[in-house]
Amino acid sequence: MGSDSMSEEQPERHFRTLFISDVHLGARGSQADKLLDFLRVHDADTIYLVGDIVDGWALKSGWHWPQSHNDFVQKMLRKARKGAKVIYIPGNHDEFLRKYYGTHFGGIDVVENAVHTGADGKRYLVIHGDIFDLVVQNARWLAHLGDKAYDFAIQMNRLVNFFRRLFGVGYWSLSQWAKQKVKKAVNYIGAFENALVAEARRYDAEGVICGHIHYAVIRDEQGIRYMNCGDWVESCTALVEHEDGRFEIISWTDLQRENALVPAVAARAAA
Repeated sequence: MGSDSMSEEQPERHFRTLFISDVHLGARGSQADKLLDFLRVHDADTIYLVGDIVDGWALKSGWHWPQSHNDFVQKMLRKARKGAKVIYIPGNHDEFLRKYYGTHFGGIDVVENAVHTGADGKRYLVIHGDIFDLVVQNARWLAHLGDKAYDFAIQMNRLVNFFRRLFGVGYWSLSQWAKQKVKKAVNYIGAFENALVAEARRYDAEGVICGHIHYAVIRDEQGIRYMNCGDWVESCTALVEHEDGRFEIISWTDLQRENALVPAVAARAAA
């Protein structure tokens, strides 16, 4: 579907704030098409792009930019033009934007991090989180190697889920399973979360909202609310804030897409 037709659609669910991270535009594993479907149904007054929206690492190794990737960029620019507050916090994969802190691109603000004030008055540090990843900071070659391994795991995971769909079995995530089962991965996630919690406390914030590790979760850690947006490579998740200040992770699975989009299409057809 072209960008012009997308702009005519009216989202069915409106939130106070929407947090999206790790879209990895330019990478073959990016599921920008699903994110566009999600945005046809969901909208918000304020949208935070919490890093790794564009994958500069992938683009350096080989150009890949299908129409859906361009459509997402155009959609964000349109939202900014129509009055939505759009804030872009670069991550390690789109670190080329870090030289532009404090500037505006088509109405989109580029900042190092932000403090979001919730509807209930609580303060939340919004940050990508890669600066607390020792592998990224101290062994970039290892981070790039891990990135390639992750791409391979994504391809294998899609093959597995192709056969699962044939047999009517639901989606299964290889990388999420590995993160939960492999002790070192569990320890890594725990250390990452603890570091972000400490940083939120340093900002005198009640919570922290981040991305980077592709693991969506909302939990309380040491009196601080830790929230991770997840990603749009595999889990296809976003974090939303309701008008009453309540936060929720929305996982945009194939079933949820069908349940949300089919009634919306039918309603428009009947109008």
